[in-house]
Amino acid sequence: MEQPLYVVTATPHIRTSNSIERTMLFVILALTPATLLGVVFFGLRALLLLTVSVVSAVVFEGLYQKLTRKPLTITDGSAVVTGLLLALTLPPGLPVWMPVMGTFVAIIIVKQLFGGLGQNFLNPALAGRAALTAAFAGHMTIGFTEPLRNWLNMDVIASPTPLNLLAYQDFLPGAPDFLAALIGNVGGSIGETSAAALLVGGLFLLFSKVITWHIPVSFISAVFILTAILNPGGLANGVVPYHLLIGGLMLGAFFMATDYPTSPVTAVGKIIFGIGCGVLTVVIRFFGGYPEGVAYSILLMNLAVPLIDRYTRPRVYGAVKGGAKPL
Repeated sequence: MEQPLYVVTATPHIRTSNSIERTMLFVILALTPATLLGVVFFGLRALLLLTVSVVSAVVFEGLYQKLTRKPLTITDGSAVVTGLLLALTLPPGLPVWMPVMGTFVAIIIVKQLFGGLGQNFLNPALAGRAALTAAFAGHMTIGFTEPLRNWLNMDVIASPTPLNLLAYQDFLPGAPDFLAALIGNVGGSIGETSAAALLVGGLFLLFSKVITWHIPVSFISAVFILTAILNPGGLANGVVPYHLLIGGLMLGAFFMATDYPTSPVTAVGKIIFGIGCGVLTVVIRFFGGYPEGVAYSILLMNLAVPLIDRYTRPRVYGAVKGGAKPL
């Protein structure tokens, strides 16, 4: 009996070996170097914040699904990733109870109330961070601590971040310390200080095809180009490349902006999205009242994703302009 030329089956027609569990596991593995270095540089307090954030995210998701009689999905790893990402964006000196409030916003309000995984229109971790910044601006802006100090206790030693120095004092104390920024021996949030660790994790996601290059490359390139334009002489004195290594740029470009539900579908759309994130980041850094703009730039561009998808979607085969029906 001859085999049929065409086989008609039910959707989906494109299948892959990827799964939610595999994707989340790869993201956790990619974040492991930055997480470990965050604990090394900021000590037990950072470890405590990370633990509280991850556990509370899983508990909130499980409780909500139990109370609403929905299938439990806490084993897919998505809640762990949300809690981990939120914790990595927080200052090490933050009170321990605040990540619980952040994960409540991220898991319950942003994720579950909009339908669960894949239905949220904002990045849950960044939305949780933004809520904490709005409610507790003082703690979120002065909770930065000096790395490699008082590792075994919970005392907080306030330390300015490199972005604080650039934004408020308009100078660096000496030449930019690229090695410290690469390794992570600078002030900042728990997981954003080591650019090298974040690059390693980002490249792992790229080579494992969990993400594509479009958003990270366009995001970082836009920040580089605009920072060079707005900071004449910044290439010569090293300030422009230093802008790429400090703050939340690497964490945002590789791990936040590439979130599947809140980023465009098409390649062109991803590039537009990344450029928009980069432009907004630089505008906030240079002209805003807050030294870092990565979180808000991604959240603002999340709102533009439906519009970007609408105007960058490919034309249906056989369709013509003007609304004519396909042949």
